Amino acid sequence: MLKRIAVIGTGYVGLVSGTCFAEVGNSVVCCDIDAEKIRGLSAGVMPIYENGLKELVDKNVNENRLFFSTDIPKAIEEAEIIYIAVGTPMSETGEADLTFVKSVAEMIGKHLNGYKVIVNKSTVPVGTGKLVQAIIERNSKGEFPFDVVSNPEFLREGTAIYDTMNMERAVIGATSEKAAAIIEELHKPFQTKIVKSNLESAEMIKYAANAFLATKISFINDIANICERVGADVSKVSEGVGLDSRIGSKFLKAGIGFGGSCFPKDTMALLQIAKSVGYPFKLIEAVIETNQKQRAHIVQKLLDVFGDLNGMTISVLGLAFKPNTNDMRSAPSLDVIPMLRSLGAKVKAFDPIAVPEAEKLLGDQAVYSEDLYETIQDTDACVILTEWPEVQNMDIAKLKSALKNPVLIDGRNIFEIEQMRNEGMIYHSIGRPEVQGEGILTNV
Repeated sequence: MLKRIAVIGTGYVGLVSGTCFAEVGNSVVCCDIDAEKIRGLSAGVMPIYENGLKELVDKNVNENRLFFSTDIPKAIEEAEIIYIAVGTPMSETGEADLTFVKSVAEMIGKHLNGYKVIVNKSTVPVGTGKLVQAIIERNSKGEFPFDVVSNPEFLREGTAIYDTMNMERAVIGATSEKAAAIIEELHKPFQTKIVKSNLESAEMIKYAANAFLATKISFINDIANICERVGADVSKVSEGVGLDSRIGSKFLKAGIGFGGSCFPKDTMALLQIAKSVGYPFKLIEAVIETNQKQRAHIVQKLLDVFGDLNGMTISVLGLAFKPNTNDMRSAPSLDVIPMLRSLGAKVKAFDPIAVPEAEKLLGDQAVYSEDLYETIQDTDACVILTEWPEVQNMDIAKLKSALKNPVLIDGRNIFEIEQMRNEGMIYHSIGRPEVQGEGILTNV
């Protein structure tokens, strides 16, 4: 049976989830307190870049299944299922900030007018479901029955629509069998595996999954750093290790570490959860430390080549934390560009999508462009931070002729070492042998 759903919060999670619930036939209203964002959405303007999202939003709006509103009380009153999908940013102490979640729970309590299922879609610390339940109970004065469910998301930015429509699993932690059955029914069109649990287990699953993936990334980056010292090639090491079915090949690609909206925030939040119950989580501490150091490692490679970067101009390819998104949250560029500037270098930066977002965060620390070859032209060296298709398909001969020095620092291990050797490049990547090239360095 199709449901009336209210999704509160129109970020990545709320907007994508709400649109996909509408696509399978439900009536969905996506709400936000940001009137400008809602006006934009109503006019077909997306607040985020996500492949295929605009087309799917437009389709479901036109077919009268998807609506946008700032009238959150009305949406609460008319809905059978209410999704909380607001941000839980990292606080100064590393914990998840639940200000928005608490505010929404309070509003739901005040406008509860019959049995509803309230679903936490936001990534929240263990115990938040019970907290939401208590806030709603207090504000509704126990007048109406309701249930709380934890239904964490597992979306990847850039493929979020696909990940929702073809989800690997749906985790449903509920305060009653009735609520679990309602949310399970909601997920039937997605033909996914269902994992049912209590609230606390569902909340922990999300953090544990992200922390494990982050651990794999930091592990292979540590291995890569050892490979550089012993003459091994981390790409071959990763291949050999990843073929073990117990380990798997995913998230074993060495590079400049993880970024984005989930891994940095969620590893830190999990560490804080462990500290709050008196458990010393040394493994995650090391995962976070390795990731932080990996950004400096890429700058060190430039220093290894030149000795001094003062007065040089460095081209940086990629600003977003990954391709096919304009998300700048915890992007390597936010660390690397200020490091380069602190060493006296000027920076020219390329990104096909994320320039407006980068400018807001980095200001005049770089000269920005959406033209790759314009960015490279007459710079002393080039650094790859994001593996955009434009970067992967770059003409190396053209790159070499545009650069003052044939120096490429590849933070994503895009290119083959032999190719770089044949092109006469000075090529440093992560965890692989250096290519010294034939060029004579200028300004050294």
